[in-house]
Amino acid sequence: MEIAPDANPPVCKVIDYGKYLYEKKKKEKEAKKKQHTVTVKELRFRPNTDDHDLEFKTRHAREFLEGGDKVKATVQFRGRDMLYTEKGELLLLKLAKSLEDVSKVESKPNMEGRRMIMMLTPNK
Repeated sequence: MEIAPDANPPVCKVIDYGKYLYEKKKKEKEAKKKQHTVTVKELRFRPNTDDHDLEFKTRHAREFLEGGDKVKATVQFRGRDMLYTEKGELLLLKLAKSLEDVSKVESKPNMEGRRMIMMLTPNK
């Protein structure tokens, strides 16, 4: 196996190729163990969600963010609820305000069809 091909003369070493492949696979597996995958947790609200329910879900969001997960907060509008989109936006901004010590807003509240969505990411 070639160790330093740019050297003059090139440096080579005789090795057991099977052992080399085994060591290489073992290093890749170890590196894969240490990486953390970020999952997205979703919290759903309605425009008329009460304060206690908001606090309860805020606690769950805090746990998710402290665990290193992203949080997707969604306000679902049905029927006449579409008249109260500003109520939903205030709800999401209130949630972001209460979680600002452990997270930052990745995307501000925006409408996607009948849903208003906001993404929160954990602070490092």
